[in-house]
Amino acid sequence: MIVDARHRPCIRAAAHRPRAVVTRRLASVNDSLLCWPIQMTTLFEPIRFGHIDAANRIVMAPLTRNRAGPAQVPTSLMTTYYEQRAGAALIVTEATQISPSGQGYLDTPGIYSAAQISGWSPIANAVHGKGGRLMMQLWHVGRISHTSLQPDGQQPVSSTARRANAKTFTAMGFEDVSTPRCLRLDELPGIVHDFREAARNAMAAGCDGVEVHGANGYLLEQFLRDSINDRTDAYGGSKENRVRLVVEVMAEVAAEVGPGRTGLRLSPVSPVNDAGQDSDAQGLFNLLLERLAPLQLAYIHVIEGATGGARDVAPFDYAALRRRFKSGNAHGAWIANNGYTRAMAIEAVANGSADLIAFGRPFISNPDLVNRLRLNAPLAAVNIGTLYGGSAAGYTDYPLLDPEVAGRLEPDGHPRADFDFRYRA
Repeated sequence: MIVDARHRPCIRAAAHRPRAVVTRRLASVNDSLLCWPIQMTTLFEPIRFGHIDAANRIVMAPLTRNRAGPAQVPTSLMTTYYEQRAGAALIVTEATQISPSGQGYLDTPGIYSAAQISGWSPIANAVHGKGGRLMMQLWHVGRISHTSLQPDGQQPVSSTARRANAKTFTAMGFEDVSTPRCLRLDELPGIVHDFREAARNAMAAGCDGVEVHGANGYLLEQFLRDSINDRTDAYGGSKENRVRLVVEVMAEVAAEVGPGRTGLRLSPVSPVNDAGQDSDAQGLFNLLLERLAPLQLAYIHVIEGATGGARDVAPFDYAALRRRFKSGNAHGAWIANNGYTRAMAIEAVANGSADLIAFGRPFISNPDLVNRLRLNAPLAAVNIGTLYGGSAAGYTDYPLLDPEVAGRLEPDGHPRADFDFRYRA
């Protein structure tokens, strides 16, 4: 919280208030009391980061829903789904594979064919038509895949030949992932190329930018963590070697679409997909952000703790990581994610520990989540049985907030004075 250095007199109220103003009485050296205004950024005010202008600080996190059509082409049902949720400052699409070998789950969309680009275009147009912004998450699953999902039934690829103790979703339901083969050194430039090509395709589809998926135990994190990466070449061993592939991917993607339209998702200590803790996670991710600093990326999207689980699964200083990113990058945003309540989100943005907050499952069952958070209205529960695959049920049929409750929102986006704005668990 920063005290306004101009020491202006207190203002009790304002008709237009893009920021929340809090007053505090402080004793001066001669014991006279002065009233200083303290301006706090709010969760609901606009932000510009990189080359992205967003209407608020609420991000829809990427959510795998397994509803792509044949040949992994996005469908009209997906267009409806994303359009319904365009009140978010930024929508990060469900993870989207950059190549056929990058697929790890049934019916997830791709961005490597002309048909897929054409399938994503109506989605981008629909989101823009509602005033939203769309970032495509670029994904290669690495070893978290099954031979039935790979071209010609081949083995998945990874930084290692060790199979993960994990499951994936196939035509047969949830199955153990297959044993991967270790990528050869001469194959790695092709992986980098695929990320860059996918970024170009995302922009051709009309997206506002891209987010590279470097989290949750997928391919890039399989190179980062020494609990997985057992290579002995220039991409294994030391921290410097293990961050190399991520740095190369980010440099190529940023060169393609512009650093101001490029973000990166990280999960430094999340154990999902059999991603064991790195022997020095803090040092590893500190080094990664130091090596990425010259790129001046639009944002870093960080999962705090275990993805979708405990926030305190392992010690980690996220503030230190944030400082490394923000140092020398005044236009870059820090997006925090994982288990944030409304109260936590408001506080994190107000105290500057995050610029935006990403919400995942609440957006599934609450397409109008931004309005619900503004109003502190109750949230609808998720239908767990319809999360992965299926039709409109549990996908596009979640109702909006009752108009009578929604009407309690003032035209300027702030709750009316007579509405109970307290946090409800």
